[in-house]
This record gives sequence, C-alpha cells and structure tokens, in this order.
Amino acid sequence: MLFAARLFPCLRFLPLGAALIAGLAAPQAQAAELEKIKAAGRIVIAHRESSIPFSYWDANKQPVGYAVDLCRKIAEAVRLQLQLPSLPVEYLAVTSASRIPAIAEGKASLECGSTTNNAERRKQVDFTIPHYVASVRLLVPAASGIKSVEDLAGKSVASTQGTTSLSELNRLNTERGLKLQITPVKDHQDGFNTVAAGKAAAFAMDDVLLSGLRAQSKEPAKYAIVGKPMTVEPYAIMLPKGDAAFKKLVNQEMLRLIRSGELQELYTKWFQKPIAPNGINLEWPMPYLLRESLRFPTDRIGD
Repeated sequence: MLFAARLFPCLRFLPLGAALIAGLAAPQAQAAELEKIKAAGRIVIAHRESSIPFSYWDANKQPVGYAVDLCRKIAEAVRLQLQLPSLPVEYLAVTSASRIPAIAEGKASLECGSTTNNAERRKQVDFTIPHYVASVRLLVPAASGIKSVEDLAGKSVASTQGTTSLSELNRLNTERGLKLQITPVKDHQDGFNTVAAGKAAAFAMDDVLLSGLRAQSKEPAKYAIVGKPMTVEPYAIMLPKGDAAFKKLVNQEMLRLIRSGELQELYTKWFQKPIAPNGINLEWPMPYLLRESLRFPTDRIGD
C-alpha cells in the first residue's frame, strides 16, 4: 500500500474510522434521503448507457453491469434499514454531463457508473468507497503507429464531455503545446465510433472502458490501447451531498460486500467472464491499485 501511495500521490487512502467520522461530521442535507425514499416508496438509481462493464444497456435496453449490481445490493440494504416489505427500483439514464446534476438536484439517490471521485466533484456530491481504480490512456487504430500522446501532435483526439479524461487531455495539450484538435463527444460509444470512422486519431478515456469498447467491436484486433497512464481514477458511487445517515448506510453495505467477498465475486462476473449482450469476455484481472484499496477501504481520497 505504501508503494501505491508513493507511486500515485494523487490517490491517498485514510483509515476507515476517520473516513466514517468525517462522513458523520458532514452538514445535514436539506431533506434526508432515507426519508425521501421511504415517502416515495421507491429508490431511483442513475445509470449509464455505454460504460461497459460498469453500467450500460443490454440488448433489451435494461441497465446492467458491475456498478449496477452493487447499487442493487445497496438498494436492498436501504429496504432492510427502512423495514419495508418491498422497495421498487426505478432507473434514470444519465450521460457524463448530466450525471452530477442528477444527484445534486435530487433526481436520483445513487449514480452507478464509472464516475471518478475527485475534489472538484465533491463540492457538489458525496462519494462512497471506490469500487474500481482506472487510468486514462488512448485507443487508436492498431495500424496507426501511435504509441503516446506526443505522437498525436497536431491530430484530432476525441474524449467524452464532462469527464476527467477530457480535462486531462486539455491540460496536457496546453502544457506540452501539442496543438491537438480536441473533440468532445456525448458518450464513450460515440468516442469509439469517431476513431472507427477515421474522424479522430485517438479516443482518450479510462483504460478499462476502452477495453470494453474494443472487446465488443466487430474487429477488436484493429484497435490498440496505448500510452502511459495519464491519471489515476478512483471510481465510486455518487450520493447526495451532506446526508451523513444515508452515506453511512451505503458505506456500511459497501464494507459488507468487500469483507464478505461479494464485491470480488461481482468483479469476476463482469470482468473475467462472458457478459451481455454479446458474450464478450474482457479478460481484465483486478488491477493492483484496486486490490490494495480493498484492503484499506475508505471514501476519503487525497486531493
């Protein structure tokens, strides 16, 4: 763990006790989420359309994925806490741009996708314990010869709007004078399609999402994921800001899932076995940083 902290100083994990105490000390939200859920008789979960394998639509346009499964377990924990005979789950599709407002404006109780916990976002929402740690890299045509972001100087590069990947790409472009032609796209599938159609030389996004897009394409061998990691991205479920009781319940369920091994079983299901809709297998072993973070689970990420 010390090695990981030194290697990636932007990812610092604090002891769990301190994290939970900090959560309890947060200012109370204007309307307690558990009370809202109980009054409504349902819980709304925000999900993504193409963040394979975290949160996406299956062939019947039903939300599925690793993060969606985690949120369903959290919804069951909420039902038990509220002592309800049933708690229907309603789903709200969101994009990279609309996901934070969906939580901040009270449209959903949980956002279950591939959202990075960072300081800027914590001004508007809270996050639970991370369920994944990714890094930003590049998807390019395998025959392009592109190996790094420097090889893209003067070329067109796509990245999804509202993501840390797009912010990092803009930063590198300015700092290194690469003269990139940066194209924001609506979602991850659009980014992949832009490269496939020859409209961009690369798509910058989190490595595991690139792997999912490549694996489900008609000709995966035509594409390569290249470049050194540009950032470290701890993915976590978004929650309404300042609701200590709701955050404590969600974190307790995340801890139970980690300590029981259920989270690890879900990881194997979604990253190392065939998944819907086409039976692709990402064959993506659990990253070292994720393994380490699960040893010391906390929702407090260093700025």
